Amino acid sequence: MTLLPAIFFGHGNPMNAIQTNAYTELWSEIGRTLLRPKAILSISAHYYISNTAVTISTAPRTIHDFGGFPRELFEVKYPAPGDPQLAGRVQQLLTPLPVVEDERWGLDHGTWSVLCHVYPQADIPIVQLSINEAEPASFHYEIGKRLAPLREEGVLIVGSGNLVHNLHTYAWGRHMPEPYDWAMRFEERAKELLSGGDHQPLVAYESLGREAMLSVPTPDHYLPLLYVIGAQTRSDKLTYPVEGVDGGSISMLAVQIG
Repeated sequence: MTLLPAIFFGHGNPMNAIQTNAYTELWSEIGRTLLRPKAILSISAHYYISNTAVTISTAPRTIHDFGGFPRELFEVKYPAPGDPQLAGRVQQLLTPLPVVEDERWGLDHGTWSVLCHVYPQADIPIVQLSINEAEPASFHYEIGKRLAPLREEGVLIVGSGNLVHNLHTYAWGRHMPEPYDWAMRFEERAKELLSGGDHQPLVAYESLGREAMLSVPTPDHYLPLLYVIGAQTRSDKLTYPVEGVDGGSISMLAVQIG
């Protein structure tokens, strides 16, 4: 059976959902070149709650979980169906870890702002798996390992966050031609570790020094990467289909496993 990839997307500014730029064009290209999955399991930085949960709605709502953006962005709908059967499979794979069934959460912008370019027809079922904010990074990496069999079952595992995500230094509305040195140093170090298959320093990212602390001031946008690399097999090729830094301090790097 064909092994589907797992992909971490740097989703960046929510406005990417309604813009055509270098990043969104590459997202669209990924959708055109990938083998079509039967379903998607998304781990988004914005489903960051106090337990481990999966969405079970058959028609998940489009969540506009942001403020201060144009009305046009709030009018976007991404009416992809849900997949309660996939949610049940996730629960099975994570047993004995209790996984709550969540009927209220839908698709947040970490998921739909990227997938509206990757799969614009919104016709592939999607389940979101929450990030349990109470657990350490190693917990999330281990969940990724346990989810790896989904790749053999026609499921595309998607992580959505940003390797570097520092909004305090982000150039809102200003032209920032060059990324911050610390952001580039951390991204380059992370890529060295990823390309070498050396995951443990990435799990223990706090040990990577000042650049890591500036790049990952909070873990929510970083942790989706660990789910994706946790699902990596020894034979997987690793590529970076999207690269770039937005606003000086938001890495748009995409990491594809397989």
